[in-house]
Amino acid sequence: MISGTFSIIQQSLALGCFPRVSVVHTSATFEGQVYIPEVNYVIMLASVIVTLAFRTTEKIGNAYGIAVVFAETITSSFMVLVMLVIWKKNIALVLVFICCIMSVEFIYLTAVLYKFPHGGYFPIAFACLLLTIMYIWNYVYRKKYYYEMENKVSPDTLKEILSQSNFCRIPGMAIFYSELVHGIPPIFEHYIGNVPALQSVVVFASIKALPVSTVPSEERFVFRRVHPRELYLFRCVVRYGYTDPRNEEESFERLLIERLKEFMRNDFWIHAKNNEIEQRPGDVVEMVEDDRIRSSENKEESMRIIEEDLEKEIVVIEKAARVGVVHMMGETEVVSGKGAGVGKKIVIDLAYNFIKKNLRQTDKQLDIPRKRLLKVGMTYEL
Repeated sequence: MISGTFSIIQQSLALGCFPRVSVVHTSATFEGQVYIPEVNYVIMLASVIVTLAFRTTEKIGNAYGIAVVFAETITSSFMVLVMLVIWKKNIALVLVFICCIMSVEFIYLTAVLYKFPHGGYFPIAFACLLLTIMYIWNYVYRKKYYYEMENKVSPDTLKEILSQSNFCRIPGMAIFYSELVHGIPPIFEHYIGNVPALQSVVVFASIKALPVSTVPSEERFVFRRVHPRELYLFRCVVRYGYTDPRNEEESFERLLIERLKEFMRNDFWIHAKNNEIEQRPGDVVEMVEDDRIRSSENKEESMRIIEEDLEKEIVVIEKAARVGVVHMMGETEVVSGKGAGVGKKIVIDLAYNFIKKNLRQTDKQLDIPRKRLLKVGMTYEL
């Protein structure tokens, strides 16, 4: 039952339906074999409290019996949905399943519900508490994500911000962490609006966990350039398997910089090749020997210029890395918007913020080096 609890909470985390907790994978072969320290302590305390409160095995058995029969009934109900939606079974077969299996389970359920006042209320009350926590977290989580999607920085806004007269670029590299895979998060615009200075190289990183045991280091970083090219802004998706160590400070930064330089080399040659294709004349003309020689010389000169430009860009990255890497993370405060109802204010302002303050922070989850971590505060009105 305890290992099943760990597995269910891990799946809830993947769906964004449960607050952040530390998940330790104990097997490189089986993804669902996990251990969650925080949940383990809660189960320990709950076991002690139940034993002290009920005192007799009869009441504990009543509580356990209702939990087991409810689990069986809910599983069979989902089985009906799977038969109809996934397996596309005939409705007659589904009705046979309901009559033969679910009818017996419902009889068991009505029988154990008679023991509700004698300890059976505990698992139902505990389930309602967990359901409330999961609903609150998922509701605000989706609201935050939609807010960031609606308010992400557009390319035109980015150019306007970086072209302001009071804006300057400073040596170094900055890594902005965000859950957005596409686009620039609104926390970036908020930061630039209050601090009109930005490192010479900026990487917007999104950490994603994949359902595999490990991701090779050469496949861990997926980069994309944010145009115009001279801004040196990059999008990066950092992919981890469930047994990969997270953000090992210098090794993480070293790998990121090396993969960034590899991406720049590939991207630079692709960009140069595309420009060559665009500049190539569409009409095919007869060429003489002198034209071939001249074309070869021009190609060599063009290759030399491309290599020089590429080397300049690589030097910019290396200089920025030598100056230092700063990790920037949004410290968002979520509040209900103007005109929100009483229920929404209770869910966002009280319940969600209470849960968030008492749970694991993102910087601890990613093991970001604290000496080079800068948190940018911003308020989201949902």
